[in-house]
Amino acid sequence: MNLSYLFDAAHWDLSAPGGFPQLILAHLGYVALALLIGTVIALPVGLWIGHTGRGSFIAINSGNAGRSLPTLGLLMLMVTLLGLGLTPVLIALTVLVIPPILTSAYAGMRSLDHRVVDAAKGMGMRPWQVLFKVEVPMALPVLMSGFRSAALQVVATATVAAAVGLSGLGRLLIDGLAVNDYSRVLAGAIVVAVLAVLLDLLLALVQRWIVSPGLSGRAQPRSRRATT
Repeated sequence: MNLSYLFDAAHWDLSAPGGFPQLILAHLGYVALALLIGTVIALPVGLWIGHTGRGSFIAINSGNAGRSLPTLGLLMLMVTLLGLGLTPVLIALTVLVIPPILTSAYAGMRSLDHRVVDAAKGMGMRPWQVLFKVEVPMALPVLMSGFRSAALQVVATATVAAAVGLSGLGRLLIDGLAVNDYSRVLAGAIVVAVLAVLLDLLLALVQRWIVSPGLSGRAQPRSRRATT
């Protein structure tokens, strides 16, 4: 296993064109844009379907549809229709983001304890208050699991941006294969894998911070704490 390219200090120079820092920033930029656009589209639709129960077939079938779509094939189709550039890449990655977020939003809303929701309504809370102050906070663990799944898929798949001439960590794979430099290919694969793990750990910390301890199981009953 030749890791010379990965551990070459010149490739980690912040000012080096095509170095790891610049490629990682470009890669994360694609990931962030796709997650933002996909979340803006999928989250309201999933919450609405889960809240009302209407159109549930969309949420149920979107997961299977998302897994069956070939991202590279979709990207090539978008390039054929729109030409080269960032837009076809974002469309392909956003299509990958939408199904897990839509499905998790629906599943999170449908898994709620409706006795709590009914109690909130009985207290006189308005429908929007029930949604955003009761239902969404209770559904956060499932919502975050879908968001983390989408983030991991996009981090791994954003390498396809290099196939249409853009930057990102996919450049190491495409350019390395073009010149039979397998040390560069290996370095790119390792950095993508490490980046995915680090992003998932970061999102796990965010989930721990925003999810109520009572929902995540971190809170202990007062009587148990008193006896320990």
